[in-house]
Amino acid sequence: MPDMLRPLAPGVQPAAEPMTFAGTVGLVTAAQGIARPLCVLFASPWGLEEMCTRKFRRILCERLAGEGIASLRFDYPGTGDALDGTVFGPGMETWVETLLAAARLLRERSGRARLVIVAEGIGAAVASLAADRLADLEGIAFLAPVISGRGHLRELSVYSRLIDDKLGLKKGTEATLEVAGLILPQEIAAGLRGIDLMKWEKAPAHNLAVFTRANRPDDAAFATHLRALGANVLEAPFEGFESLTSNPTLAVVPEPVVVGLVSWAASLASRDPALSPTPVRVWAASHRGEGYVETATRLGRGERMFGILCSPSQSHAQERPAVLFLSSGYDRSAGWGRSTVEFARALAKEGIASLRFDCANVADSPPAKGFAGQVLYHAVQVEDVREALDFLATAGTASVVVAGRCSGAYLGLQAAVADPRIVGVVAVNPIVFRWKKGRSVDEALENPVQTLEHYGRRLAEMDTLRRVLRGEIDVMRKGREVIGRLAVRAARPLTRIFGGVSPRERGVFSDFRTLRDRDVPVALLYGTSELGLEELALFFGRDAAGLRRFGNVQLSIVPEADHNFTPAHARARYLDAIRSLTSR
Repeated sequence: MPDMLRPLAPGVQPAAEPMTFAGTVGLVTAAQGIARPLCVLFASPWGLEEMCTRKFRRILCERLAGEGIASLRFDYPGTGDALDGTVFGPGMETWVETLLAAARLLRERSGRARLVIVAEGIGAAVASLAADRLADLEGIAFLAPVISGRGHLRELSVYSRLIDDKLGLKKGTEATLEVAGLILPQEIAAGLRGIDLMKWEKAPAHNLAVFTRANRPDDAAFATHLRALGANVLEAPFEGFESLTSNPTLAVVPEPVVVGLVSWAASLASRDPALSPTPVRVWAASHRGEGYVETATRLGRGERMFGILCSPSQSHAQERPAVLFLSSGYDRSAGWGRSTVEFARALAKEGIASLRFDCANVADSPPAKGFAGQVLYHAVQVEDVREALDFLATAGTASVVVAGRCSGAYLGLQAAVADPRIVGVVAVNPIVFRWKKGRSVDEALENPVQTLEHYGRRLAEMDTLRRVLRGEIDVMRKGREVIGRLAVRAARPLTRIFGGVSPRERGVFSDFRTLRDRDVPVALLYGTSELGLEELALFFGRDAAGLRRFGNVQLSIVPEADHNFTPAHARARYLDAIRSLTSR
């Protein structure tokens, strides 16, 4: 049943309607109320910028729906939830053809011919190449556009090295451009080199909007160039661009940009009472890759969360538990560096089904009622997991292994204690086993406490001394953090002797006993310099000898692994741990 005819659960906002086409996944957000005679198609950025702005686009789609405007966002081939095995044509043509297919789908799904494109980052290049092939193109909004493809590739190369240095990763091959574990297809990179929007001799549409960054004069120059071509141009600041695109977990959605963009799109067409919602053909939400079948779906009460069920394409003799992947922070369900997609499809080829999904208020899932703010390390996410388990049960899966990293690892452990349907936990780099009551999650994310060894290394660096002298480091706050770390280490023996001093500490031991008594295997994986090792040492000793009382727990330390488990060898260890638990 189409969205526009689907009854809603009280107080619950459904996720967008997933559809598969052209080997990829799209999400349609239907218009609400009195419709406008146009629809909006999103041409997304690429890489870490796409991950950081995923929630931003979902909120834009929801606001557009409230203005009577249907919209569609989708993944380019080779990215996100698109199928593997894409044979790329020359230049950027493969991505352009997918955008054209998305436009056809959106028009058929919404019943509106007039089209507006919201193009962000590299999406500006894709939209510019597609514009001449789109009839009834009402307008294009450019958000922090890539104006010079060659210049953008240089920036991505520098950005890649900065991220590698920050995460302590070894540099990849010169032949590929990799940013945060994501590889830009070589054909796309080659096509980008020929993009220069300042060389346009005619405007791509009559109505244009350019949201400019204050530190990028080229953005404003681009808006001026479009006016010279005779276009009707709205120029507005892209406030908070850096805060939006630095980290998916810390991303702050810029409300003025949301309001400005939605108002501009709505101004292009008045509401038309004659345009009432009508039933339309529903497209299939499943597609098939090599050895796997993926079904993009909505799950939970009121279909409030978005997820993808990845199933084996062939039957296997041994039926094994399904895997439920839990996202880290506010990363989309495809995973850091698309790792969760990679894992899910590898497991399906071995006969293991899996579900990856966005918890409420993460990426493509709207917030639960009353929880529009911070949801990480909150019990509300355990309910999201319960509803995901319910979904898997309706698909015929009675037992489930959960797998997650960082906050996803924390959630997996908490959910396993709460729900006996979980028969195994793979927890990668959990920072804590239980969140301290009253501790601010926002503060902890903005100013993470590090290990004493980390502080020691940084103190020995000349750059740290220069930053202290320039006043860039809050010495008093860092001093308090070091004292706090020393206090935690001093308390380790008491914690182990008395089975926990504080309610939090006693709760952690209780959780581990619950999982032991239920014989739930737990695989703990850490990088060698992880902050979570401090938590492990607090409860089980620096050598983790205390884990001997918990025969269901297996500890692995993975060398040269960053917090995100980006390197190939770290991902392989993670996947092997999942395989091991599903074969028990």
